[in-house]
Amino acid sequence: MIDTQPAVHTHRPDAASGLPDSGSPSLYGREGDLALLEHLLDRAQEGRGSALWIGGGAGLGKTSLLTAAARSARRRSMTVLSAAGVEPESHLPFAGLHQLLLPLRAEAVHLEPRQRRALRAAFGLEDTAPDLFGIALATLELLSEAAGNTPVLLIADDTHWLDQPTKDVLAFVARRVDADPVVVLTASRTDAPGHPGGSGPGHLRLRALDSTAAGTLLDSRSSRLAPAARALVLAQAAGNPLALVELPRALADATPTGRLPDLLPLNERLERAFTARATSLPHATRVLLLAAAAETGCEFGQLLRATQIVVGTRVDAAALQPAVDEDLVHPDVVRVRFRHPLIRSAIYARADIAERLAVHAALSTVLANDPDRYVWQRAAATLGTDEDVVTLLEEFATRARARGGVTAAVEALERGSTLTALLPRRTSLLLGAAELACELGRRQDAADLAARAEPAHMGPVAHARMTAVREIVSPGPMGEESRVLTLLEASAQAHEAGHTDLAVHLLWRAASRCWWGNLSQNLREAVASAPDLLGLPPDDPRLLAIRAYALPERHGAAALAHMARLTPDRSDADVMRFLGSTALILGDFRTSSSYMATAAESCRSQGRLALLARTLGAGNWGRLWTGEWDRVRTESEEAATLAEETGEHFWAVSATTNLAMLAALRGEHALAEALALEARSSTHVTGVRFLLVSIQQVRGVAAITAGRYDEAFDLLKRAFDPSDPTHHDMRWWTAPDLADAAVHTGRQDEARRILTGLDALAHRLPTPMTLMCLRYTRAVLAEDDEAGPLFEEALAEDLDQGPLYRARLLLAQGRRLRRLRRPADSRAPLRQARDIFDALGSPHWSNVTRQLLRAAGEDSQQRRPAARDHLSPQELQIATLAAAGLTNRQIGQRLFLSHRTVGSHLYRIFPKLEITTRAQLAEALRTIPLGPGQSPPGQPPVL
Repeated sequence: MIDTQPAVHTHRPDAASGLPDSGSPSLYGREGDLALLEHLLDRAQEGRGSALWIGGGAGLGKTSLLTAAARSARRRSMTVLSAAGVEPESHLPFAGLHQLLLPLRAEAVHLEPRQRRALRAAFGLEDTAPDLFGIALATLELLSEAAGNTPVLLIADDTHWLDQPTKDVLAFVARRVDADPVVVLTASRTDAPGHPGGSGPGHLRLRALDSTAAGTLLDSRSSRLAPAARALVLAQAAGNPLALVELPRALADATPTGRLPDLLPLNERLERAFTARATSLPHATRVLLLAAAAETGCEFGQLLRATQIVVGTRVDAAALQPAVDEDLVHPDVVRVRFRHPLIRSAIYARADIAERLAVHAALSTVLANDPDRYVWQRAAATLGTDEDVVTLLEEFATRARARGGVTAAVEALERGSTLTALLPRRTSLLLGAAELACELGRRQDAADLAARAEPAHMGPVAHARMTAVREIVSPGPMGEESRVLTLLEASAQAHEAGHTDLAVHLLWRAASRCWWGNLSQNLREAVASAPDLLGLPPDDPRLLAIRAYALPERHGAAALAHMARLTPDRSDADVMRFLGSTALILGDFRTSSSYMATAAESCRSQGRLALLARTLGAGNWGRLWTGEWDRVRTESEEAATLAEETGEHFWAVSATTNLAMLAALRGEHALAEALALEARSSTHVTGVRFLLVSIQQVRGVAAITAGRYDEAFDLLKRAFDPSDPTHHDMRWWTAPDLADAAVHTGRQDEARRILTGLDALAHRLPTPMTLMCLRYTRAVLAEDDEAGPLFEEALAEDLDQGPLYRARLLLAQGRRLRRLRRPADSRAPLRQARDIFDALGSPHWSNVTRQLLRAAGEDSQQRRPAARDHLSPQELQIATLAAAGLTNRQIGQRLFLSHRTVGSHLYRIFPKLEITTRAQLAEALRTIPLGPGQSPPGQPPVL
């Protein structure tokens, strides 16, 4: 029988913390750092949140600072939540989050049902697939609820060893606590992989103590050291508080001469010092410590049973006392907690292989009823290969992925690959791990895993999977045509092996390359014809997208015709994205806006933030031309933030390009040029001609609004030069801007020559954008005696898809009539143009139009800035949703904010809009008259 009632006694205060023996909370040399923590706690008591990462090498005092913060918070009656990462639990999804939130389980009843289910799924209490960002939002709301009673301090130590889902949730929360009385403190070692790094107000890097503080700490702990020994310890500790405490104890036993081996790294010297103290312990104690180091999540009784299995004799709680006496562990009666992570790693790393295998085997026996921990202990106890253990790891990966622990699934498949003797199975496991790493955006990890898979042991499907992985992790230059041929070959192999979905996915990748890189006609032909062999229905959204992306001029009209007849599943975000992106590249912006909005809503509801970033980044380019500028502004800002947060950096560049064009269209040419330069400087746009021509158009429009018309013309005409990097099929969309620049520089003949072919394009691909570009340029570039009917024809058409171009046509017509000395006739089109520009929110063109009206004899009051012009993008987004009737909680769920943050924004919004009630929001946001085709804020466009 095992005695689980411990007879463990406290020996001395926490020496490893570097705190004085008296228990005083002061930390030598850390006064400035402590003052910063006190400031953050003061802010929380004032209702403002903060987040701070504390980094540094082992032993520099990260944990001591966190302990001091917790002590201060408790004195202030704040709620303190804490967790610490431990290496053996790093593969258990949401293990760290469970530690943190356990004290708030009573408050969870106040969450709305969907959020309660999300947390229960994360902790394995509900049989549903957890959604990482849904869990993150539920965590934020739970903290916000708790902070409504008393400010909250959340502490996560050793985050480099926390499971990845917990780290993701913490990062999500840390970015969103500004308006809640919540302080998030995290700490990690800077020599550990995956630490946050960085600098700035949210980062605190601990440095070594200066000589004065180091000497004071050493003297407080080891006052009887001889001068020579004191100097030796100070030199070798190099200002490390843990070393200053521990090295004196090791000095006497280190060598016959009393010298420490000074060529070893400090961490290794400390580990040797800890190991030396453990070596003298009784055998049962050493085994108990090794078991605790191998499985930190075990309860004390489980560790005792595992120890008894290894030593073969009765073991009781007294076995822990010698380790407590040596200051290696805390006197905890529930779990064995090491005084410092280096102690745990030293004990585990310096145990011989036979001891480790025996302890892991014993732990697997003790944990037989805990399938997740059991499988990892079985794997650790395996020397050589074991196909049964590989199967267990595959099953664990399936469970982990279903619980949102994709990182843990990657680790399990990778570990399984080292334990199988079957080379095809090893290859499949590595490919599976690489595919999951791609899902996480961990491209380098995916590349490393894929590189270990051996092509010699791949069948056709494995080769196709490898091709798909490589396309994500190392796409290479977008104009590399050999990659498209590889994708076509892999797609054919996948189809022949019966994996049609994989074949379609590879073709979609190939078609995307054709569009983004503006590849050769022969290659486009091959990609567009490849789906013929797959047997897809003619209205399959993937088929429509592949053919339109590959050969838009040939298949675009048919694709739009199919879409007009479709009744798609609007709950399927992927279907909506295929259809929306297809309509976008073909120039049907109203249809695109509708489908992409639906896709975005689906992504929001599912918490797929990476996909949401991509959808918003792409979808809002078309809205620039449909006049939904408020939406472009808010959603592009949101897309940029989410893209950086989720690692979708390319789509952050795309969103920045949207914002640059919006600035150019508003006449904010300096801002537009700065944003265009930022986008153009990104490594993510190399060879991506669709984005390059978009950036070039931004620069051209910015030059137009700055009055630099010759520069604008020269910038824009480059897109029509096949040898120029900005040349792309989408160049025709720049035609109206080229025409405007031509008129102001007398280069109409040159513009007409450049735009030869636009007629034929509009005939082959009669989409709203191509037809609008054709009618616009015909009218603007026509000779005065021929222009009248062309303006009438263009303005008689339905230009609601492009209110900006309608207004610019009216402006051009007014200019022409004034030039013909018909000022009275010019007033009507100029008046209409002014009203549309005002409604759009384009100060530049509004002012230009007013000047022309005054010259034509009609005074026009200056446009009063709308109240909403004073709101930030996020404030405008929140105000618009609140005006539509959404509650703070509903807005928070939609924008992934806490409801208190939403309330804080509204508190600042009301004075800016000069209103006092929520009911006044809608009217305040409609203070500018709407132009033709515009929808009120918060309402979707009508198709």
